[in-house]
Amino acid sequence: MTVRVVVADDQALVRAGLCGIIGTAPDLAVVGEATTGTEAVALARDTHPDVVLMDVRMPDMDGIEASRLITSTGTVRVLMLTTFDLDEYVYGALRAGASGFLLKDAPPVDLLAAVRVVAAGDALLAPGITRRLIKEFAARSAPALTMPTGITRREREVLVLVAEGLSNSEIARRLHITHGTAKTHVGHLLTKLGARDRVQLVVLAHRTGLADGSP
Repeated sequence: MTVRVVVADDQALVRAGLCGIIGTAPDLAVVGEATTGTEAVALARDTHPDVVLMDVRMPDMDGIEASRLITSTGTVRVLMLTTFDLDEYVYGALRAGASGFLLKDAPPVDLLAAVRVVAAGDALLAPGITRRLIKEFAARSAPALTMPTGITRREREVLVLVAEGLSNSEIARRLHITHGTAKTHVGHLLTKLGARDRVQLVVLAHRTGLADGSP
């Protein structure tokens, strides 16, 4: 199945480079290009991509606000791109519902991997986002939460490992279960906790104290 991608960046050369890199992958396809945040929102609505590659700094509407609008109205995932590795951009991107965050100088292979990761929801975040930042974001964003009832012991174990940044395959090996079983547990957690993706699962794990070893 081909992953459909919208590329949103106001710089023509950067946009062309990103599209060119994506074009080298047989399983990815660019379905639209946007030069402003407003265009990105419209393209996401009209083309229904799987992933939007979104620059943080965009004219008329910044990438973070555009991401918030995109993620609030559907299942489109956003991978934020920036030249600045600043915590505040990370926090803003997470608040906006972004599923990933990547520096523009990342190698092409990392970009392609990040798009696939975000499209599949099968890993935490591309390099550059650390557990420290996620934990600090969780502390800033809202008061602590109590883990909802209905979460099984095994699901708690899986959630802790998701918070550590493990993929489904890594979780399966750690718990001596199949990849399919690990994926099912993650799916149950997403549903029970009302989370969009693994990023939100990690935030919830920190807000409930589970990621820090609390019961």
